[in-house]
Amino acid sequence: MTATRRLQRIIATTDFHSAFDSAVPMLAHLHAARHDSLVVDCGDFFEGTGYYRLGHGRIERDVLVRLYDAIAPGNHGWAHHFEPELHHITVCVNAVDDRTSKPLFHPVQLVRIGMRRVAVTGIIGPQAFNAIPAEQRAGHRVVEPVRALRELMLAHHNEADSWVVLSHSGFDEDLKLAESCPFLDVVLAGHCHSEQPEPVHVGDTLFLKGRELAAGYALAQPLGTGWAAQVADFPPTAELPDELASLRGSIASCRNELQTSLGPLRLPYRNSPLDRRALLKELVERLHGGLGAEVVVLNETALRATRLGTAVSQGDLLAIEPFDNELVHAHVPDELATAPDALLARLTEQAGPIVSAPHPLPTHVPTVLTTGYLATAYLGGRTRQAGLRLAQAVRHTLTDGDPR
Repeated sequence: MTATRRLQRIIATTDFHSAFDSAVPMLAHLHAARHDSLVVDCGDFFEGTGYYRLGHGRIERDVLVRLYDAIAPGNHGWAHHFEPELHHITVCVNAVDDRTSKPLFHPVQLVRIGMRRVAVTGIIGPQAFNAIPAEQRAGHRVVEPVRALRELMLAHHNEADSWVVLSHSGFDEDLKLAESCPFLDVVLAGHCHSEQPEPVHVGDTLFLKGRELAAGYALAQPLGTGWAAQVADFPPTAELPDELASLRGSIASCRNELQTSLGPLRLPYRNSPLDRRALLKELVERLHGGLGAEVVVLNETALRATRLGTAVSQGDLLAIEPFDNELVHAHVPDELATAPDALLARLTEQAGPIVSAPHPLPTHVPTVLTTGYLATAYLGGRTRQAGLRLAQAVRHTLTDGDPR
């Protein structure tokens, strides 16, 4: 993989989320930098736009195989990391088989960068792991990251001069590693969906995170006895090199399909950034009345914000609802069925901000209309189909307002 390259630095991306509309500068820069840079990703390369929904991950897989040397698994696209080509470059020390406790991925990749022997590993935080759809992580579990990193270091301490972690845990969680794992030199962060414009030093450990959605990258390189680091935007360019012509064609083909118009937007949503909470509030009220569901509960992160014009395109809809959620009637666990405030609090803690209807909730909530994801991950999975997908309800709320 790196035998013919003299590596001088590490370039890291994170949380790309299939953002191919703005990916040309990223792809061009990584292609040019590969001759002397180890190119890595900190997770969630998949899912988030219509490019993923239409291409089922084929374009993302092609990019990763062509341009990346090591990738950490994220909660989005978890299953893709078991595909042979991607499994070969996936590193993660704390994801294991639940029955045998054997690692699911390569625990470490040993490379030479400059004059350093560098151990590159990955971790996925428990919160991120629990956000993976239950059916995808069946038979898998995560070990506490600190414990896994310590054991790995003890097993390979004679083989590495420096330790670099690709983390899909969140920046605040990563900072906690410094006290327990002072042997770490660089932690490249992902998953937290927040800006970290400058590297942070904690003791001798550098923590940094590139900008998400193809906007920028994190760079680390040996300097003296330590490491230098920076966060930068990808330099603008309008063209991909000829070596990536097949990628250019695949992206263009998907883009053309995504431009298909689905109808004019209703006036409140025109020519403005989408307020996803406002959309969800209208949506749950309409589902509550239109489908006769006693209670509707949706998590705000089921939708993504995007800027809208005067009409909604196929691409707009798949960007707003990129996860292909099915709406289901889910049974509420007995201990929460008579405690609606506790139900909402638990779902908020586990899945982020919640939008519900009616207000207030009734004192007895045996079932809720929700997404298949929330039902399976947090409500025990006892469901019956509602005969409607979340994207359909979103489309009609944005255009004609009819949730059916």
